[in-house]
Amino acid sequence: MTDLTLHQAQDALRQRKVSSVELTEAFLQRLISIEPKITAYITVLPDVARRQAQEADRRLAQGDRAPLLGIPLAIKDVLCTQGIQTTCGSRILQGFVPPYDATVVAKLKAEGAILLGKTNTDEFAMGSSTENSAYFVTHNPWDLTRVPGGSSGGSAAAVAARTAIAALGTDTGGSVRQPASYCGIVGIKPTYGRVSRYGLVAFASSLDQVGCLTQDVRDAAILLRAIAGYDRRDSTSVNLPVPDYEQVLGQPIKGLRIGVPREYFVAGMQPEVERAVRAALAECEKLGATLQELSLPHTEYALAAYYLIAPAEASANLARYDGIKYGYSYPQGQDMWDSYRRTRQYGFGAEVKRRIMLGTYALSAGYYDAYYLKAQKVRTLIKNDFDKAFQMCDVLMAPTTPTVAFRIGEKVDDPLQMYLSDVLTLSLNLAGLCGMSIPCGFAQGLPIGLQLIGRTFDEETILRVAHAYEQATEWHRQRPVLKA
Repeated sequence: MTDLTLHQAQDALRQRKVSSVELTEAFLQRLISIEPKITAYITVLPDVARRQAQEADRRLAQGDRAPLLGIPLAIKDVLCTQGIQTTCGSRILQGFVPPYDATVVAKLKAEGAILLGKTNTDEFAMGSSTENSAYFVTHNPWDLTRVPGGSSGGSAAAVAARTAIAALGTDTGGSVRQPASYCGIVGIKPTYGRVSRYGLVAFASSLDQVGCLTQDVRDAAILLRAIAGYDRRDSTSVNLPVPDYEQVLGQPIKGLRIGVPREYFVAGMQPEVERAVRAALAECEKLGATLQELSLPHTEYALAAYYLIAPAEASANLARYDGIKYGYSYPQGQDMWDSYRRTRQYGFGAEVKRRIMLGTYALSAGYYDAYYLKAQKVRTLIKNDFDKAFQMCDVLMAPTTPTVAFRIGEKVDDPLQMYLSDVLTLSLNLAGLCGMSIPCGFAQGLPIGLQLIGRTFDEETILRVAHAYEQATEWHRQRPVLKA
């Protein structure tokens, strides 16, 4: 049962071939046997999952056909869950139990989804490998010596290891797409404003977006539709109708124009990655799409702009962790200010401190114009590049990452090399576009991801193209071999 995709499980539940209790128990048993090797979950919720499964079976018996009813899912531990610990992978929030659900969590619960647990993440979603978690490192199911990517590495590893049918992650600079690439699954980052951020613990408010990690493209379409939509509690949420994304799957892509940005084939890219992506482009051409090479000239500045804007927003967002209202509090301070400083000293990890300092410096008097303001102007130029590109094509296609998953510990002492892991994904967040990663090959036995980039609020097109490619190939059917 744990090999079922979301849509296969959906059919099996509706046809009463399997109950939600049986399906949930199968995933819990696999989680018990596999999780010690992967360590994808910070919090596992067997009792909650079993109660929800019993309620789902009751609803199914009454003919309820909610798309996610009875489906066991995992949630990245940066999304608030009422009555359930939410740590953000940080010591400073260890033991924090939110009094409310994030909007996306509330939507999943309303549909009758089963919550298996909260997945591991780089602390406050700041990282590209899940090595920055304050608790433990998550391992890539394809090779336990490799990282699963980050910051949604726990969610990606859980889906790849089949300890959840699908999972929610978040994407601030590639944190859904990059781990999807490394773990050989599908990851979609919706347009900024498509999915509510209410209840998402903020890292960089103008960049964060909740996304989906699934086994195939149809699953991504189902899960995205369930969490998308306007939310009056999120001022950045856009009031647009949510399409039925499944309806576009299976439509031919003949005549679609695919842009190939030359800047995304960077120096130092692993040769096998480029070959796999070029082969995927050729496959799309066989399916009737036309390829057009183009330029996004300001791409080279995206990394620098991102690592000014994101830390600046983080320094403001993380100022709320003072040890007074909630979370960890240093108990032996000499006075209020000493307690405040030491709470942050011992509560935050090295990467979070690094980004707070970068951001505070970029926002400080005398440097604001030189750094933060200039980065925002570069952000506009990057957005303009994409606007011009989409006048010539319908979707862009490129590698998701320059290499396959790297070894645990390989880049942890070199922040710049770690940041370069996201060099091909950052621009989408700066421009607020939608994007996704799907499997397109292997190198050294490790998955390679193909990135699709779409116009704002045009998730339908990238899903349509991704599904056409997926159905013409077998990469998405590959599974890592894991034994208890």
